[in-house]
Amino acid sequence: MIDVTHQLNSVRRQVGTRVLEPGQARIITISQTYAADLEDVWDACTSAERIPRWFMPVTGELKVGGRYQLEGNAGGVVESCEPPRSFRATWEYGGDISWIELTLTPEGDGTRFELCHIAHVDDERWAEFGPGAVGVGWDSALLGLSIHLSGGEPLDPAEAMAWSVSPEGRRFMAESSELWGAANAASGVPEAEAKAQAERTTAAYTAI
Repeated sequence: MIDVTHQLNSVRRQVGTRVLEPGQARIITISQTYAADLEDVWDACTSAERIPRWFMPVTGELKVGGRYQLEGNAGGVVESCEPPRSFRATWEYGGDISWIELTLTPEGDGTRFELCHIAHVDDERWAEFGPGAVGVGWDSALLGLSIHLSGGEPLDPAEAMAWSVSPEGRRFMAESSELWGAANAASGVPEAEAKAQAERTTAAYTAI
């Protein structure tokens, strides 16, 4: 049984902007502190053998300059890596390109996982759905990592899909979408616009 409320409340969400060489970009930041040491969390996030246990099957070369592909999802190129603290990679999906940056920081007896997803301001999915376009997916990933690091069973794709369309899974998606809408509004986006984007995100994720 997954404690949906506890997991969602364990995550911090932030929406902002960043200036890239071509121009302004939007950025979401999602983070959670895990009761695991730095090396263990790093290995879970960078090992081709462990990533499928909590995220998705991955192929390719997980090294600087190498190209990776997540099964049925995004692919890209690893642009930088500073083990066991951080890496940066492109995130290429549906003809669009964005970037992800992962930073791990020791925090007390655990490790803080922080991921930034950066997209150009003209990203069409962002315009329609707001930060939830990628944020809800990352909330699901952090849930998977939480289960994995706490000693849970390896992710079974069929079971994960079944859970995502269950009442509990739909509630997780809907509440995640609402929280990203709140983070969007907190960043300065008009509340009505942020709410409308969150409602479209919720409908997209729960219509399966």
